[in-house]
Amino acid sequence: MIRRRLAAAGALAAAVALVLSGCANQGGGQQQGGGPAAGAPSQPSDAALPAGNGQGRCAPGTSIGYAGTIAGQNAALGIAIVNAAQLAVDQHNAANPNCQVTLVRADTGGTPDTAVGPTTGLINNPAVLGIVGLPFSGESRAMGPALNAAGLVNITPSATNPGLTQNGWTNFFRGLGNDAVQGPAVAGYIQNRLNAANVCVIKDDSDYGIGLAGTVTQALGPRASCQIDVKTNQREFSAIIGQVQQANPQAIFYAGYYQEAAPLIQQLRDAGVQTTFIGPDGVKDEQYVVNAAGSADGTLLSCPCVPQEGFTDFSNAYRQAFNVPPQTYSAESYDVTTILLKGIDQGAADRAALLNYVRGYQGQGLTKRFQWGPTGELTSTPVWMYKVQGNQIVTDTQIG
Repeated sequence: MIRRRLAAAGALAAAVALVLSGCANQGGGQQQGGGPAAGAPSQPSDAALPAGNGQGRCAPGTSIGYAGTIAGQNAALGIAIVNAAQLAVDQHNAANPNCQVTLVRADTGGTPDTAVGPTTGLINNPAVLGIVGLPFSGESRAMGPALNAAGLVNITPSATNPGLTQNGWTNFFRGLGNDAVQGPAVAGYIQNRLNAANVCVIKDDSDYGIGLAGTVTQALGPRASCQIDVKTNQREFSAIIGQVQQANPQAIFYAGYYQEAAPLIQQLRDAGVQTTFIGPDGVKDEQYVVNAAGSADGTLLSCPCVPQEGFTDFSNAYRQAFNVPPQTYSAESYDVTTILLKGIDQGAADRAALLNYVRGYQGQGLTKRFQWGPTGELTSTPVWMYKVQGNQIVTDTQIG
């Protein structure tokens, strides 16, 4: 679905194009599948870009890392993140001849167990001054203590479990809103826009699914009248479908990833269940639409990620580099990678200096204004609702 390798010539051309185009954005963006924009924000005029002022200087071999899935579970989500990080690094290097930064990739496989070895490799590489990732909450929780002990700044563009910032880690920063923000926003949408008084909340067994289901259920209160569990890698859902049919809900919220959501929605529709189906950011990937084979149409998808179609320069450069439009959390990854690169350009030459730079950072990105509180949570955290329409994911409305 998404290319994992960057064509060097295309990336360089894209990098130079974005550097020359500057910060201004003309608006009029397109949806992920080419449809009209629906109130998506344009690029802020003061958004930080990876090129900076072109005066960056750093030692040869200076590196940042990407830790996350590339070929493992729900790999499409990780590929969208690492591609954007690579684009930012390439644009930076094209504009800063005296600071050539390397992006070191570590494929964690997307699970707590498989993340240990690859992430430890980044920790043990002294050239790596900071990390973009980890994408998923479970692997973030598993590797958090080791990353914190190493003093290695870790900015996740996508892990949303609220508990990740409650562990006393001093190196962990979240580049988006957590599920304590997303959950109530989704519940409000279900209550006020869908007018649903009877909701089935289905969750998988991941840290992400459990945490998000908990915040949605709490916010829905008695409206969450049906609660059902599924397992990671589950593909047969007849028992779950029976429970849904018995409950006869007015809406279904699924807390989990697209890998299980696609066969679930397909089997629900095949069984005649046409109830409105809402998935979160873990489902918001075009692979969900592809795997559902036509059954995903009409699905609503929440995400603490900002629509990217208004960021014309970024979207065009990403498409030129990878032959696909940016996907979920691409723009967030681009923003947090830019912050690490800015720190390096401004003289952060070791892990401690880059960590301190991020702690005190204040600045506008494509997706939001970045400023972190003491625990690593952002002060500005938008949430949007998307929908599957004609086998494309399109922007619906901002919900939080």
